[in-house]
Parts: sequence; structure tokens; C-alpha cells
Amino acid sequence: MPRPASPDSPVASAADYDATYPAYVLIVAVVFVVLAAVVAAIGVAALTQRLPLNSWVGVRTAGTVQDEAAFRLANRVAAPTILGAAVVLLLGGIAGGVIGGGFGAAVAVVTAIGALVLIGLGASIGTHAAARTAAAGRVGECGQACGACSLRGACEAH
Repeated sequence: MPRPASPDSPVASAADYDATYPAYVLIVAVVFVVLAAVVAAIGVAALTQRLPLNSWVGVRTAGTVQDEAAFRLANRVAAPTILGAAVVLLLGGIAGGVIGGGFGAAVAVVTAIGALVLIGLGASIGTHAAARTAAAGRVGECGQACGACSLRGACEAH
């Protein structure tokens, strides 16, 4: 809140403003910017297929953790939405830090929800793509294709 300008100066200076900027706003903004960098690094690693099968990050479902190819595919498919979430976190962190106050807090909440929705959407699409690819790989194998039940014994005998 600006204080009145001194009688000698018609323009308020930086010293004329109260320094009552809440610390939590700055903390949330910094956390969002750091999270944006981490999420962006994960997104780039997933997109370039350099994200190894691990216990911490990536699309981790029952189908993707059992097969490294499925893990890489699911994460490559999810990478654009992961990178989108990083952009949302970055912009939300900057906006929340600049705006401050109650509206800045609302921006932070919407940012967090938006980033989580984007990541969840990407994970869902990636999991579905990996499952469809795994199912397509089994078609044509003995005992897996339509009508193969009658041929199962013939395949096992050879």
C-alpha cells in the first residue's frame, strides 16, 4: 500500500511502499517454479525415451512396470501432457507470485489442480496405448487369435 508522496516529490518511490508482501506467496511461487523444472526434466526424458524403468517417476501401472518397452511407450505418449503440466506450473508460479493475496492463492490452487489433471490424463492415455500395443503383439500367436482354440493342440505339438 503506497504511502503519500513526500511534499518535495510528486512521484512515490520504492521506499514509499510498505513491504508487507506475504512470505507464503513467494514460497508457493518458488515451489511451483522448482516443480515445473523437475516435471519438465521428467517430460523431456520420457519424450526422448531416456526415462529408465524405475520406482519413482513415470507412468507406473501393472502393465508398464512389467515390461520396459511398455514403460517407455506409455511415458513417451504421456510426455506432451507432462510437459504441458510443467508449463502450467511455471506460469502459475510466476502469476501467483506476481498477483499475491487471495487471488494469487486461487491461481495456485487452480494451477495445482490443472497440472495434476494434465499428468493424470497423459498417464491414462499412455497406459491405454501400452496396453493396446501389448494386446496387438499377442494377436497371431498360437492360442491368442480368434478361432485359435481349435488350433492350440496343433501349435503345441510342433
